[in-house]
Amino acid sequence: MKKFIKYALLILILSLVYAAYAFYPRLNIVTGFASKSTASGIFLANRTQKSIEQGDNDINQVRDASNIVDLNDKTVTSTFFGLKSRKAIYREGLGATLIDNDYDINKKVSVPNRSKTSNKLPFPYGNLPQIDTIFTNVDYTFLHNTIENAFDKSDENIKKTRTVIVIYKDQIIAEKYANGFDKNTPILGWSMTKSLTSTMYGILQNQGKIDVNSVTNIPEWKDDERKNITYNNLLQMNSGLEWVEDYNAISDVTKMLFLERDMSMVQMNKELIGNSNETWNYSSGTSNLLSGYLLKQFFNTQQEYLDFWYAELFDKIGMHSAIVETDMAGNFVGSSYGWANTRDWAKFGLLYLHKGNWNGEQIFGRNWAKYVSTPTNTSNGRYGAQFWLNAGGHYPDVTKDLYSCNGYQGQLVFIIPSKEMVIVRTGLTEEDEFDFNGFLRDILSSVK
Repeated sequence: MKKFIKYALLILILSLVYAAYAFYPRLNIVTGFASKSTASGIFLANRTQKSIEQGDNDINQVRDASNIVDLNDKTVTSTFFGLKSRKAIYREGLGATLIDNDYDINKKVSVPNRSKTSNKLPFPYGNLPQIDTIFTNVDYTFLHNTIENAFDKSDENIKKTRTVIVIYKDQIIAEKYANGFDKNTPILGWSMTKSLTSTMYGILQNQGKIDVNSVTNIPEWKDDERKNITYNNLLQMNSGLEWVEDYNAISDVTKMLFLERDMSMVQMNKELIGNSNETWNYSSGTSNLLSGYLLKQFFNTQQEYLDFWYAELFDKIGMHSAIVETDMAGNFVGSSYGWANTRDWAKFGLLYLHKGNWNGEQIFGRNWAKYVSTPTNTSNGRYGAQFWLNAGGHYPDVTKDLYSCNGYQGQLVFIIPSKEMVIVRTGLTEEDEFDFNGFLRDILSSVK
């Protein structure tokens, strides 16, 4: 019996050692996620630590991290049962940045200049209340019931919808917020940020500073076949570059977001494993390469790069709540870290609905909206240029001209030109847990 107990204890100890060895590398990512998420939620979105830990951080293993908030230094330090400490720091104008032990928190950094001027126009072109308009072709009762059904009732925690807004002919015809959220609450768009990054290239093209069909001229690629990759290939995620986008493992994307100082370099250093325009592969690394290369190729200073996103897009169309957070190297994290309140996300959708025209000013060329919503080769009608599409009928009961900004856990801006509609839904549930096809179908059917 004693021998049996001895062997059992040995097996238990070996199992625990193996488990610790296998799991320890993940702690960097687990505690990195926890500290970054908590810092952004508290200091940028003005939410409580409890709401973030019970909502945003309610993910396997991340929920078990302990988060220590320093309100004076505006930092969050997270550990996993005392193991693997990670810190995120918040800077006004830059958001929260996950840092490593070598990062100098006292180093002076550039901050975007903002121009948050107000005007006396109603929404969406100003901040005054919209002019009340009743559309006789809208079944408001059915519409409002549809929106109500998108949210959890009483103590449910299933649909996890946070905000919804429906805009028809530039008018808000439905809007609802879960407890703890309102029209001013910034929402992390996750991969909706990719659509913002794409738009920067559309603006540059409209200004005559770039032709997206030209090769990138990235110096690191000049001596191999990667020299033939175009901006278009990158924007369409059809470059042929190696990349693994798996959030449930230690993969290219998780290592980039939670370990790298300069996120723009990760995809740049990958090998070519397919043919350009023949190998569609979803890659957050590509979006950060595009974001960082803007600085290297088109701007002389860090300040010019930072200011461009706000002066030429966010503040120009009144997305004054919008902010894109930066990495340790000062690049906008163009794959994942864009924030805006729900109405401002809707403004971004309206900009595309109106083909780049904002109250008479052409922000990007009219053909850019067509470009981003044209299916990428080999994507089966599912993807354009950093936008998702319904061209292949992914939502079977919805018009095929719909295209959208999509983000992790169901952050979505739907643009539906044929219906003159923009629909925004944010929350914490993916498609398998939330019936987006039915949600869209019923909203569209409420407008005759």
